[in-house]
Amino acid sequence: MTIDSAAFERYRQSPNARTTLPRLFLGTAIVVLFWAATTAAVLFGGTYVFFAWQAPAGPPPEGVMQGFLASPIGILTALVSFAGIWIGLWVAMRWVHGEKLSALIGNSRRISRSDFLKGLIAVLITSLISEILLYLLQPQIARGPISLSSWLLFLIPIAALTLLQTSSEEVLFRGYLLRGLANRFRSPFIWALLPALLFTSLHWSASAAPAINACVLASIAAFALLLTLVVYATGNLGAALGAHLGNNLTGFLLISHQQSYNSFALFTARPLEGPGWTTYDAVLIAFIGIACSLLTIVLLLHPRSPLRVAAELPDQSSTG
Repeated sequence: MTIDSAAFERYRQSPNARTTLPRLFLGTAIVVLFWAATTAAVLFGGTYVFFAWQAPAGPPPEGVMQGFLASPIGILTALVSFAGIWIGLWVAMRWVHGEKLSALIGNSRRISRSDFLKGLIAVLITSLISEILLYLLQPQIARGPISLSSWLLFLIPIAALTLLQTSSEEVLFRGYLLRGLANRFRSPFIWALLPALLFTSLHWSASAAPAINACVLASIAAFALLLTLVVYATGNLGAALGAHLGNNLTGFLLISHQQSYNSFALFTARPLEGPGWTTYDAVLIAFIGIACSLLTIVLLLHPRSPLRVAAELPDQSSTG
């Protein structure tokens, strides 16, 4: 299974002369600033709404802030905060680099819809396999706190906000940073590894045991490798966007392994941040995550796979 790098070479050479390292650092700082400002703003508004709604019942037993973040309002607030990344990227591309935001999407400057769908389907398939294996490891699944009617009511809004979250992360880590670094450096240990490590580190959980944290980070790193590989193979973010969306939709809407993000999930499994997990459990969880990411890579890149993604060739792209 070989990957033709022609599409990615066109993608990495697409930035203009204003994509220098100082400007890349400045642009990243602008994105972080807008993300932080948006997060602070929506947290303030969301906390106010939560307090007003919770006041008659008294503070939640797990604490006010923890209860807010785990509540439906808190989850919606957290997802909305990722709009700040999109705003920051637009400002950085427009005023720091003098390019259109669409340049980050791919060679065609449009999302490949077919690759987006293939990435989504592939991850939904491997997520199902992952959940079966996790159930065999820990057969503890319960019905989630949300009713079916409420779940159906929130289905489209949560899916839309999850797309906002996952797309902002992909355009930042597999678009802005990867493209900018690849334009300046030939080594994948810089343009692929650095964004992947940064992306992975953001998933550290202070409430989880060290062994569980390590297994989660290993799984996230494997998933980041998958996302980077499909961008490398296609020169477009479409497949990565679909894959990331499929992964997060599974956790937000279908079966949750995080107690702090299970308000909209139909089912809940034993929370990873909870007590009682052994080192052996952590190793198996990491193995399942890595194996499913590798299977997703095969589904998306193997020549005989019906879900194989396509590289953006010159006659398929547009400079629009």
